[in-house]
Amino acid sequence: MNHEEERIWLIERLKNMNPAYRKIQLPRDEKGQKDLLRILMNVWMPAAAPPQDYLDVQNSYLRREAIIKGIVDEKTLTPCSSDPRLFIWQGDITRIKADAIVNAANGALLGCFEPLHGCIDNFIHTAAGLELRWECKKIMDRQGHDEPAGRAKITSGYNLPAANVIHTVGPIVPYGELREEHRKLLRSCYLSCLKIAEDNKLKSIVFCCISTGVFMFPAEEAAKIAVAAVREYLDEQSQRYADDDEYAGIEKVIFDVFSDRDKAIYDSLLN
Repeated sequence: MNHEEERIWLIERLKNMNPAYRKIQLPRDEKGQKDLLRILMNVWMPAAAPPQDYLDVQNSYLRREAIIKGIVDEKTLTPCSSDPRLFIWQGDITRIKADAIVNAANGALLGCFEPLHGCIDNFIHTAAGLELRWECKKIMDRQGHDEPAGRAKITSGYNLPAANVIHTVGPIVPYGELREEHRKLLRSCYLSCLKIAEDNKLKSIVFCCISTGVFMFPAEEAAKIAVAAVREYLDEQSQRYADDDEYAGIEKVIFDVFSDRDKAIYDSLLN
């Protein structure tokens, strides 16, 4: 199958797996087909592992999609002027090739089920494929309860350029009423992600702007907390690996920003 044939095959297979969508007509245009495929992936319920024949076609399709979007290798990025360990990159986090990217997840940790939603959780699960949701389902079944804010879990990255995804649940700031509890929980998100990356001997990690979207954490305050927490962790880490020849700890922390406003905030803190 060529790329278009793979997309159509995936749509028809997912429609058959979900009775509510079986009567939907296949769009004739490429964008319509891509949107429908994303919708069908968004609403997929992980009751059982995805069939292997589906995964074979899906993985081929999504890896080609990653190449079409353009893969950005973390090794090509320029460090910030104030700290050679820290980097800023503006763009789609699903394009970055690194040891891990961070996903701002919800407490269920299963991805976003809202069709075509603009959250990072939705985009990461779409680009990774159904296996990511299935792995998250198994993790949550073992845990037996929702993921608390400030903690982190690690999974494979599957069809993402990044090798792993670290999922963390940020604090929700209702109506923008920021409290000290929210600050502590956000700081814990960054520290928990760094700790799990170090435990897995990862060398590079890419952070999104945790909690600053629909969770309503003020962006400038969030950036200050993020930068301070990361710097503190890296400073302490350097002491732990002073005499280790095999692993020197996390070497690169990349702050991925999407909006020009967030880019300006991080530039003011780091450049």
